[in-house]
Amino acid sequence: MEAGEPQAIFQQVSSTSASDWELQGWHDPRLNGGRFLDFTTKTHGEPLNVIISGLSDPFILTEFGFHQYAKSIGFSEECMGLHYGNIHEADLGDGDGRKQEMFLARQYYFPVWGTCWESVAGGQHFRAWKQNGTHANSGAWFIGASKEEHSGKHHTITADGYNLGRDYLVERATAGSHWKSNWWVADLEWKEGLLEPGNDGVNHGIDQDGRVAILTVRSV
Repeated sequence: MEAGEPQAIFQQVSSTSASDWELQGWHDPRLNGGRFLDFTTKTHGEPLNVIISGLSDPFILTEFGFHQYAKSIGFSEECMGLHYGNIHEADLGDGDGRKQEMFLARQYYFPVWGTCWESVAGGQHFRAWKQNGTHANSGAWFIGASKEEHSGKHHTITADGYNLGRDYLVERATAGSHWKSNWWVADLEWKEGLLEPGNDGVNHGIDQDGRVAILTVRSV
């Protein structure tokens, strides 16, 4: 653990029963044929490196509430509501098979045109999917966070961009945040063994450390 990194628990993961995932607030996609890489191409994907547990504040488990929470930690919808880049899919092992991203959020640099600047200059962003199928309706949000290059480099992921994107989101969530009258703080647990460290099957061939951050976001 590097200096300044939020205090957390490290735990090696094994298969869990249904009762276990109900208690922990998320279901391991691999148990039902899913995976912790999304589908960017037919063969490669980007790591789902953050989970917001279904034990979190019920408000942020809704789509509207999650958008509000994203704003509180420095992200917002895409510039003028326009989508840039490919639509990613993910199989969360919840019975829905591969489904398209529900939310693509970009770093909100400043008011009004904040995410437009991220689209030009690059920065932090994430994609999110809800685990809510009939086989595993945990309500958890599965997130693929990363840091990307500027538009001149076609928004490719920066070196170490998957780890950097995850850590940026985790740092802001654990520090506490607010949007309008809502205040939150996230408890953090690190999981190992869900993602294979390295770059096998990872989009752009970028190494990542294999750690997944589990966030339980509380209203305060």
